[in-house]
Amino acid sequence: MKVLLGLSGGVDSAVAAYLLKQAGYDVTCCFMRNWDSMLNNDNLGNPNVDAEICPQESDYLDAKKAADILGLELLRVDYIQEYWDDVFKTFIDEYQKGRTPNPDILCNKYIKFSAFYNFAKERGFDTLATGHYIKRVEEESIYFKKADDRNKDQSYFLAEVEYDALKNTLFPLGSINKEQVREIAKEINLNVASKKDSTGVCFIGERNFRLFLQNYIPMKEGDIIDVATKEVIGKHQGVFFYTIGQRKGLGVGGPRGPYYCAGKDVNKNELYVSSFSDKQFLLSDKCLVKNINWLYGPMQGKMQAKFRYRQKDQEVELVQINENDVYCLYPQGIEAVTPGQEAVFYLDDVMLGGGVIEETYWQDKNQQDYLKELISG
Repeated sequence: MKVLLGLSGGVDSAVAAYLLKQAGYDVTCCFMRNWDSMLNNDNLGNPNVDAEICPQESDYLDAKKAADILGLELLRVDYIQEYWDDVFKTFIDEYQKGRTPNPDILCNKYIKFSAFYNFAKERGFDTLATGHYIKRVEEESIYFKKADDRNKDQSYFLAEVEYDALKNTLFPLGSINKEQVREIAKEINLNVASKKDSTGVCFIGERNFRLFLQNYIPMKEGDIIDVATKEVIGKHQGVFFYTIGQRKGLGVGGPRGPYYCAGKDVNKNELYVSSFSDKQFLLSDKCLVKNINWLYGPMQGKMQAKFRYRQKDQEVELVQINENDVYCLYPQGIEAVTPGQEAVFYLDDVMLGGGVIEETYWQDKNQQDYLKELISG
């Protein structure tokens, strides 16, 4: 079986390539370059502006050396325009609406498992492969489960990928843990065995995030308002740059602190915060999730959900509005469920699908409208 594997220059994808080769697959590797800092005006917040070699090219050199060690061919493709059009523009548009999108989910949906998947099909490969931590189970049908290494499980980031693309992708790391991956890499003397995991924005890397966004969204100072007291307690540096539930970087304190971001009004350019003792203002008990990509469904009833990647599974109940939109109920109340982010649904460890959180509610009131009413009196 001819396999095209996305080789990123990191240890996970390199070990995935090794495992597939050992299992007898005909493996070809391919490196994707999706971001050009100079072309995309990525200056503010970029620690690599004056570097002799950009991180993307450094990753390519690491991928090339790893492929050479493994005795595998390495192709290269550039999706800089596709990434800008399908991922980054959506990312910026969502921030300008006061929402908080997830670029990793958009990147998987539009680049790794769309543009790259089509590239593999057009060149006659039988299947795709990546170094993601997720389990592909083939029984009467093909479905997907959380990886055995729950600390590294990446099913959350793959919930928006179309079923046909996931079905035709191999995930060799689903049944092993990160420590084993590192051990394998050292045993076969891979150059990336001790390379640290990539962090930051998908395919862009580590940035001072607030400064980075200022390359694309103008900064406009405004009031920070305590929801409970209705007092202006500080100034924010641009309401777009804050996330519901955020604590660090608010720049406000005092006897009622620490403070958390509870909401924002893009039109009034106001940021609403609540103190630690008033964390009920972060709570919602229902959300509207739209355009769900069902991988094992559609379903309704009781199940579990994640509203953030590192969040523990939450008990929820889905009430279908139509095939792809649901109300997600959690009467126990959950903090910082955030419009623009992803709700991913599970039945135990089986991934059912995911969609974008459109609105949140508290006791049947739109949560953000409720906060604005408190402020206005």
